[in-house]
Amino acid sequence: MTGDALLPHPAERHRPWSACRRCCGVALDLGSARTRAWVSGRGVVVDVPTVTFLEDGARYPVRRGAVVDVAGCAEVLRRALGHRLPRGARPLVVVAAPALDAVAFRTRARAVAGVLGPRAVLTVPGARAVALAAGADLSRPLLVVDVGAHFTEVVLLSEGAVTDARRVALGTGDLGDTVTAQQIAGAVATMLTAMLRQDRGSLCAEAVGRGLLLAGGGALRPEVTYRLTGRLPAPVRVVPAPHTAAVRGAAKLLAAARTHPSAAGAGR
Repeated sequence: MTGDALLPHPAERHRPWSACRRCCGVALDLGSARTRAWVSGRGVVVDVPTVTFLEDGARYPVRRGAVVDVAGCAEVLRRALGHRLPRGARPLVVVAAPALDAVAFRTRARAVAGVLGPRAVLTVPGARAVALAAGADLSRPLLVVDVGAHFTEVVLLSEGAVTDARRVALGTGDLGDTVTAQQIAGAVATMLTAMLRQDRGSLCAEAVGRGLLLAGGGALRPEVTYRLTGRLPAPVRVVPAPHTAAVRGAAKLLAAARTHPSAAGAGR
């Protein structure tokens, strides 16, 4: 699940999530500003600030898309989800991860999710999760733009796998006197231009022809979507409920993940 997700075979039959305590599932999106979680049988139950409070003030355990404080991030999860899972449950956890720095993020995300007592923790590229939430056709090249609070990512998917990705440490949380929506749009245009220049197999060009999927909190900001539409050489389609698209897409993968070999045991 760290790269391509599995699709469930029509003949496979499992007990419903709610009837199988061991098979409880949790999907996570550990964002720099917000932590969102989907729990099997209950839907999206958590949308809280990614922040902890100590004697000396607030601490932010996820910065610019990277988990910088594992213990602090685990505490956010414990407070938000500890009382929402069945007693004694060992959930299967699927975490939406940035396309870049995936190995480091995956290692720390697994450590963070350990607070839930999981039987296994799998990761999926956030861009793929967004595409699944949008019901996009993954058999053809696809471009996903995710404008978050503290970073913006442009990802090219081919057959659902990440083939190119660019990121800039700029997001809606930076908007103010010195950072404008025009700058965010310009950064996205620059990243897309660089991808097109290195597009030796014409995958990016084909994806541009299809249009871009826009997700993240930035997709809820009219000034951002307006500027992006004006700067990008392709139609821009906003994903429904773009701020929760990553966690909803990760939730869609839980059913398939239950049959994935990595889910056989927490120690694997």
